[in-house]
Amino acid sequence: MAGRRSGLCRLLRKKNEGPGPAPARQPEEMQNFQPLQQDPGQHRTEEHVRARGRFRRAVQRFLKFIGIRRRTPRTTPPEGTAQPDTRTNNPKAKPDVDSTPTDPTATSDTALTHDLTSPVTALTHLMATADIAPIHCAANSDTALVDETTTSGTAPTDLMAKADIAPMPMDGTSNLDTAPMDGTGISGTVMTDDVKTSETTPTDVMEKSNTKTTESIGNADTTPTQSVTDAPNLDFFKEKGFSNQKQVPAIVRYIHQCLTFHVSPDVSLHTNILSLVGAHPRDVVMSLLHCAPACDRAASMIWRTIASSGTTAEKVLPTLLQVMEDWPLYSVSSSDGDNKDVFALAATLALQMIIQEPESQEALIIYAPQLLVALLFQVFMSTEQMPEEVKTFWRQCQEQCDLPNDPNRFAVQIIKALLCCLHWEDAMVAMERKCGWDTLLHPDTHHYAVGLLAREMRSVLIPFYSLITTHLLGLLSSKEPHWELPALAFLVELLDYVEGRKCHESVLPILSKHLQSQCPDSHRLALRGLLVLSVDPSMAESICSLAEHLVELLHDGDGDVVAMTLSVFLNMLQDKDIEALSSTALKLAEALQPLFDNDNIHVQLLSIRLFQEVMELLAEEGPKTLNTQVHQSLIPLFFHLHDENQCVAEASRETLLSAASFLKRRDLEQLLRREQPIKFCDCLMDKDVSRRDEHLHQALPYLQSPQQPLREAAVRFMGVAAWHMQDLQPVMKALEVMTEDDCSSYSTMQTAVLSAFRRAVSK
Repeated sequence: MAGRRSGLCRLLRKKNEGPGPAPARQPEEMQNFQPLQQDPGQHRTEEHVRARGRFRRAVQRFLKFIGIRRRTPRTTPPEGTAQPDTRTNNPKAKPDVDSTPTDPTATSDTALTHDLTSPVTALTHLMATADIAPIHCAANSDTALVDETTTSGTAPTDLMAKADIAPMPMDGTSNLDTAPMDGTGISGTVMTDDVKTSETTPTDVMEKSNTKTTESIGNADTTPTQSVTDAPNLDFFKEKGFSNQKQVPAIVRYIHQCLTFHVSPDVSLHTNILSLVGAHPRDVVMSLLHCAPACDRAASMIWRTIASSGTTAEKVLPTLLQVMEDWPLYSVSSSDGDNKDVFALAATLALQMIIQEPESQEALIIYAPQLLVALLFQVFMSTEQMPEEVKTFWRQCQEQCDLPNDPNRFAVQIIKALLCCLHWEDAMVAMERKCGWDTLLHPDTHHYAVGLLAREMRSVLIPFYSLITTHLLGLLSSKEPHWELPALAFLVELLDYVEGRKCHESVLPILSKHLQSQCPDSHRLALRGLLVLSVDPSMAESICSLAEHLVELLHDGDGDVVAMTLSVFLNMLQDKDIEALSSTALKLAEALQPLFDNDNIHVQLLSIRLFQEVMELLAEEGPKTLNTQVHQSLIPLFFHLHDENQCVAEASRETLLSAASFLKRRDLEQLLRREQPIKFCDCLMDKDVSRRDEHLHQALPYLQSPQQPLREAAVRFMGVAAWHMQDLQPVMKALEVMTEDDCSSYSTMQTAVLSAFRRAVSK
């Protein structure tokens, strides 16, 4: 050991002497420098050896305190390596090391004494006093290996490499809120002129990385909420069980700033993060969103560390959900009084980190429905309204990460990532095949895409139906819902699979609200929901309270809206004991008759069947209740006996039989059963004299029906009506009015009516 030290001393002395011819050696000069060739360790006392051991242990405790991980030194020297002194080497000016050695004993003893009471103060003081020798060593190479610090086995360069300290930025500043690099050392110790004029030394880097643990270094840019100088030791905090909630924000900021200079957290820091989250998940989430809303590299490492444990990931997801759903800002105060608002997109950035960790899959499955709804909500809100503050925040995020230009597209990316993480790729592919993702990005079609996604995910959402239904009802029941239409679209797709009267009763007020809305899309969605609820017989009485609004929708020009309304009524009337519908039965019957001739065959069929159900419902109350409406339905139903669509023809026949029974016209009922339509017309015009003109005007439009069987039936009816009225003049006038723009049609109809009239007379 002594030989190696002596050899290194001679080597460094040669380097300091610089190039050029070696001067002639003088015996007397060799005698003067003879003590430098001896091993200083030979005369080292036992007290010196103990002091050196205490110093090394103190340095190791300091490195452990700041969370630095030892590793193999880099193959390339750090950027801050000190350059050798190029000034003229004057051997006579060199100090005699043996006569003035650095005495680390006193400082080390003092450090250890203070270390027993306050580890932070002790280590700070120790580094402030014990690091003077390495600083001096950087300026004067001759004394480097003689100093007690270097003999401890850890050179300054090795110390920085093992400590895994990231290189300083090119501009001499760090990402931490540290003091500027003005040559000031730890605890206010001013560096020598050699250090000031040379490049950054390894000791400088150590000093910069340790500035957060010393209270004596000033920092003009550090605010009270961002400072970590008061943060307690993580190990000490862990021993106390993380019970001091007010310290959590400071601890989180401390961890975040430490990770700014490190590639990844070591095992100890990883454990501390998980323990801290386990004790105070909400405070950790909010503190991290406060100090790093744009989710920089250090914050990303913390989020991934949290997600590496399924238990901790499950604890932080509820808080992230609250932030994501409160667009655009979530207002909450942390435990240290920081009441700065947090952007909803900041929580989405954090969710992106969590999704990337496989260990978080189980936690994501638990909260999958709420996360999906929250992300869909963000797509809609960031598409429809983008406050300037959100745009500014998003530009800041784009500067740090490779993100899409628009936040709504980023939210769609997270939805896709979530579906893939949960192995729900089929729904994602189906949306892609049907262009659902592009539809999702437009505010006018967003709710269609949400409904499509809900339909594609029905099979995988089976275990979550009750949970997600409750969640959607909560959103729709809020005083100022911002996402009504898409949330309703999602809810309607799940109602088929949700059972229970209690749930249905909760949904009905929301559907009633949208049924009375002026928005056509709201009508559609509300009717789809009512159509599902009306299948439940126990809901018939409750839905009857909406009968008047439903009758008004029968006048809508949208065939789908009318068809769904008719279906709702038909489902309600399956309960024969229902009485609440009696008050609106007359209005319903009046609204149904024009629908017999609707262009939509489905509407025709449903309206005819519903009319029959209404008659049967009111039959017990006596014919006078619906007498007029039933008489007015006879002619349209008679003509649709000849409809080309067999379903419509059969439904018309059954309803016409019910009408004849309702009016107690057994003669008409028998003719229908014998399938004698012409005699049915003859009997109708013969017995119902007061309604002949009314029947005639009802029959005229069928002369221009697009269906030939209906036109032929109308011509025959005109002939029979003219014979019973004993006057062709009313018929000819009606024909003339109908065909005044087409003389050929008038002539054809006139001929047909005259022929039918003659046949009726001959009989």
